[in-house]
Order: sequence, then structure tokens, then C-alpha cells
Amino acid sequence: MRTFKEIISLYRLGVQCAEHEERKRTMQKTKAEQAKRPAKIDIINYLLKRFARPTRYLEIGVRNPDENFNGVQASVKHSVDPGDEYKPNPVDFKLTSDEFFQQLEAGRILASDYKWDVIFIDGLHLADQAERDIGNALNHLPEDGFIVLHDCNPPTEWHARENHFFHLTPARVMWNGTTWKALFRRRFDPTISVLCIDSDWGIGIIMRSQVLPALTSNHNPFYEFRIFDATRKESINLMTYEMFKSLLNGE
Repeated sequence: MRTFKEIISLYRLGVQCAEHEERKRTMQKTKAEQAKRPAKIDIINYLLKRFARPTRYLEIGVRNPDENFNGVQASVKHSVDPGDEYKPNPVDFKLTSDEFFQQLEAGRILASDYKWDVIFIDGLHLADQAERDIGNALNHLPEDGFIVLHDCNPPTEWHARENHFFHLTPARVMWNGTTWKALFRRRFDPTISVLCIDSDWGIGIIMRSQVLPALTSNHNPFYEFRIFDATRKESINLMTYEMFKSLLNGE
């Protein structure tokens, strides 16, 4: 018969092995996601090139503009960021997205009816904030415009944690937050099309011009990650980039 000390040692060894396997599994999924192409900027530029007119682009959550904003090819570009993560913060509007849209609606910046052809949302990756950003963006989107969201397809629950600064998880510093919940909520709106391209951590797309069937029954009313993980294709209309292009081209 084993002693109590031996039992405790075996238990600890089992826990360590399980933790090691979870870290390994999570790291493999992180690397697989990082290898996916195209990147968000390629998708954004593809959408902008579809317009046969001078284009307007808005980016919410810029951080370092060299990471995305500066490479976007649009006739007119506007950027919004409060500067919490990148102190130089060389953006047009040094505001939170809530403050920006409030001032926009009040006519204190640009014009209350100003619209952008593509609006990229990559700010605070929490569901409630992303939901507000989507709602505000829809008010400033033309009928043929696109809302693009980053980080909509977290590969594990560690990537989908709410606390950005909790780095003692198998995902370490990698963080997608709960943006997927905001995208999932919009899947029930029959007036818009909602989908997610399976690339670059999940590129969410919202548009009016190509209406896709909305969800009619909520199979995940409490927004549990395990249910989302098992129903990704249905939950966020997950598809490949090639499938998305075919959809836009009516193929």
C-alpha cells in the first residue's frame, strides 16, 4: 500500500503532465493560427479594391500604425485610438471609440452622417465593447460597405479569456478576448450578413449587400466557449477566404 506522501507525489506528477500537455496543445494551436493567410490587411485591401469609387476607411484600435493602418490602400483614411498601448499614438482622433462616435453623432468631428466604405474594428476585445462598436459602425456604413473585425475565432479558451494581462495561461501573452460573442450575437439579425474568415485569428465580416441566412435559434444562450468550440461553423458562419470571395462574386 502506498503512503500518503507517495500518493501526493503521484497526484502532483499527474497534474504536471496534464499541464504540460495542455500547454503543448495550446502552443500548437497558436502556431497554426499564426501561419494562416491571408492577413487582415490583405482582406481589407481586397474589399477596398472592389469599390469603383474613391474609398473611405476607418480603423478603430490602431496601436502602432505600421502594423496595419499605414498599409491600407484607401483614398481617405481615419484612425481612432486613445493611446493606451502605444504612447506615440499618431492617429487622427485620440479618443476611445465610444467618445469618437459620440462626438461624431453630435457633429463635433467630421459630420454626423459621415460614412466609411470599410470600418475595421480592432480595439478592446471584449464582447460588450465590440457590440457597441458594431452598432455605431453600422450607423456610418453605406449599403455596400463592410465592417471588419479582428480576433473573432479564438483557437482555445485560454486565448478567449477576458483578462488581457493574465499571462499565466497556456496561451501566454496571446489574446483574442471575447469578440466572438459580439459576432455571434449579430448572427441573429436578419437585416445583415455575418460571417468569419478562417484566417489571422478570425476575420469577422458584417455587410448588408449579400444577405446570408441569420440564425433563428440560440444553441448557446450563455455564450459558453465549449459550445462555441464545437459549433464554430454555425455560430460565426466560419468559412475559408476563397469561399468568401466566391460569395462576394456570386459564384
